[in-house]
Amino acid sequence: MVADELHFGRAAERLGVAQPQLSVWIRKLEQELGVELFDRSNRAIRLTEAGHAVREPVRQTLLALQQVNRAALLGGTGVVGQVTIGYAGASSREVLPPIARAVRTEQPGIELKLQSMVYGGYAPAQVAAGTLDIGFSRLPVRNNEVSTRIFTYERIVAALPADHPLAAQDTVALQDLAGEPFVSFPATQGSTVRDAVLRLTAEAGFTPRILQEAPDSYAILGLVAAAVGVTLTVSSVQHISTPGLVYRELAGEPTHLAAVVVWPNHNISRATQAVLDIMEQVLPTPDKPQGKVLD
Repeated sequence: MVADELHFGRAAERLGVAQPQLSVWIRKLEQELGVELFDRSNRAIRLTEAGHAVREPVRQTLLALQQVNRAALLGGTGVVGQVTIGYAGASSREVLPPIARAVRTEQPGIELKLQSMVYGGYAPAQVAAGTLDIGFSRLPVRNNEVSTRIFTYERIVAALPADHPLAAQDTVALQDLAGEPFVSFPATQGSTVRDAVLRLTAEAGFTPRILQEAPDSYAILGLVAAAVGVTLTVSSVQHISTPGLVYRELAGEPTHLAAVVVWPNHNISRATQAVLDIMEQVLPTPDKPQGKVLD
């Protein structure tokens, strides 16, 4: 707590103890370790090199202690552990709550750590590296170190300013967007939606004129509502309802992106496997939809 706050008074307040008592505890720990953990030479305290070195092991020790407590309470009746799930922004809004509720109900010994990635394209590499236990992404996934399972199909739709001439139509032909300014995700950030947009527009015979980039769907759709440009997005973000923004289906056969759960091929913990089993119950693989699926 002191390392987080870098202030003994605030740390003591958060811990619900007197500041002198907290100072005694820190001094005792420093004496036992034989190092100073905090530099108190200036008005503002800061971590020493030793303090930085022990901070993460201390966090891991606290996590292990929490798991010991869970195991003691549960006995041999359940799985104990922490599972880190990486999710990508607005498109995961509807799937996370039922998963979290089901895990709490069926496996109370498992602690879910939800980590926002913003871009689903990062998930396979992070899962393979062990940074994430499970991730949400979209096909194609070309990392041989991970496995995937489709849990939903998302339609690609057009998002337009409400006063745009094309907004008066029920559907929008992709070619009609050829001359329009686009708002998009950044090119270097691993957005599967941006990759799909570039692929579709290339098949339609044009390269979109990207006027402005934004880091997430909320920002992109806000710029569209402000008439900065148009965009192509996925149906799972249509819950974002901003004044001045409308969604329109693309003309012709629908085009889908397959959203997938990603997990490692090897060395899966019991806790991770238990969460994967629950996810398959909550989000079973659907039938393939009519139309085209990008893979």
